[in-house]
Amino acid sequence: MGRPRKVGRQRYCEFLAATQINRTQTYFANHVDDFAHDAVQRYLKGDCLTAAEVWTQVRPHVKLSDKGYIIFDDSVMDKRHSRRMALVRRQWSGNEKRTIRGMGVVTCVYVNPETREFWIIDYRIYAPDDDGKSKVDHVLDMLRRLFEKEARQELRFRCVLMDTWYAVTTIMLRILRGGKYFCCPVKGNRTLYISD
Repeated sequence: MGRPRKVGRQRYCEFLAATQINRTQTYFANHVDDFAHDAVQRYLKGDCLTAAEVWTQVRPHVKLSDKGYIIFDDSVMDKRHSRRMALVRRQWSGNEKRTIRGMGVVTCVYVNPETREFWIIDYRIYAPDDDGKSKVDHVLDMLRRLFEKEARQELRFRCVLMDTWYAVTTIMLRILRGGKYFCCPVKGNRTLYISD
């Protein structure tokens, strides 16, 4: 059979895109020829896909539309059984409707409503103990990148969609200053002032 091959980013990303149920290292090693479990673990420990690299990898595949949308959302990966994993903390999970131990990720997704396709174009790990940033801070960072001159020229969209969590004045004003619309639900206990 020969020596196991080295795990690479392309093969691992293909696995993540193809599997719908189990994304563990063991499952990957058991279902892809020539990859041992420990080779997958070594690869994951050594590889880091930064937010800038995500855009570089995704850019050639994005089908742009003048009617495009940007979606900001966050999710919590359930890690309730992990006691020593970095970045795991107690936080609210919308899926569970309660606080759980998990790893938070804030994502920026581009949607082409004409083709009904979407692509993750940016992300941030929610780790306030490490970087002192809130989820709102992360969205503002991603908006800053979206409205940079180079990004404005190559990424067309008309509206930003976001959850109630991001319905705050600083985000809304930043989107309006960028010449875009936004749409988000607002909690019933918020006060709105409409001005001309």
